[in-house]
Amino acid sequence: MKKIIPLVLLIISIILTGCGKYGKNDAAKDLKKKMEKLNAYQLEGNLEIVNNDDIYTYNVDVSYKKDDNYKVSLTNTANDYEQIILKNNDGVYVLTPRSLTFL
Repeated sequence: MKKIIPLVLLIISIILTGCGKYGKNDAAKDLKKKMEKLNAYQLEGNLEIVNNDDIYTYNVDVSYKKDDNYKVSLTNTANDYEQIILKNNDGVYVLTPRSLTFL
């Protein structure tokens, strides 16, 4: 019995230590701190635009580099039409690359 009591106390202390509160506000603060330290990042996602009865879906790729340099690539999933927004020290550009098809 004397050996079981320290073991039970140890288990209870481990359980209580692991049950701390970490809410969404704490997570947001931690994320903000990490974002401030970043020099660059890359994101990938999907964008869905609803216009009346039509739904347009795009694949989005974003690359960001410190000093507000970024590249946003939007690709329409239905027809592979791509548009690129590019911002660097020279200005902001909207590019529409086209692939060449050889017959």
